[in-house]
Amino acid sequence: MTVPATAIYFTAYDQLKAFLCGRALISDLYAPMVAGALARLGTVTVVSPLELMRTKLQARHVSYRELGACVRAAVAQGGWRSLWLGWGPTALRDVPFSALYWFNYELVKSWLNGLRPKDQTSVGVSFVAGGISGTVAAVLTLPFDVVKTQRQVALGAMEAVRVNPLHVGSTWLLLRRIRAESGTKGLFAGFLPRIIKAAPSCAIMISTYEFGKSFFQRLNQDRLLGS
Repeated sequence: MTVPATAIYFTAYDQLKAFLCGRALISDLYAPMVAGALARLGTVTVVSPLELMRTKLQARHVSYRELGACVRAAVAQGGWRSLWLGWGPTALRDVPFSALYWFNYELVKSWLNGLRPKDQTSVGVSFVAGGISGTVAAVLTLPFDVVKTQRQVALGAMEAVRVNPLHVGSTWLLLRRIRAESGTKGLFAGFLPRIIKAAPSCAIMISTYEFGKSFFQRLNQDRLLGS
């Protein structure tokens, strides 16, 4: 799930950002935010069936051979739309996360690059900017992650006892219910684990991506000069 999601996500982001800036459809300041949101929306839509399969594997402890039968049974019972169960909460968490992440990342990266003599972004700058941006985005979108987790837990429990999933209400209803039962603190449950996960993963992912992009750009330039 992660490999195609990452490939689609970064490719879509770069292409959308270049398109928005090249056509002057939006200011350069907000282009990363819009491109990040659209790229994540498309990625979530494509990968959502794979995430549902992962949830079924975790909930029912089935083998990969049995997974095909589970998917066919779900499609037969609920149609093809059932493969996108949970798409809403995932999109509400990941799309704002991506928009906030790229907006803050480009700002922090520009600020850090302004303190350096070189124009080219270093791996260290990307690492720090990615960690800071990932932390901010993770904190602000944590309530949606709580809702998504609760839905996955409920789905897992129903799958474990072979009960058909019930309609659990909209994301906004679940947010209000959590707040009524546990207060505002309940919306930010798992704060520390999410930060511990998001900050280093975002830092490693973006710094590796920036390094790889710079490496292959130099490689392509060298090939063009040599030919």
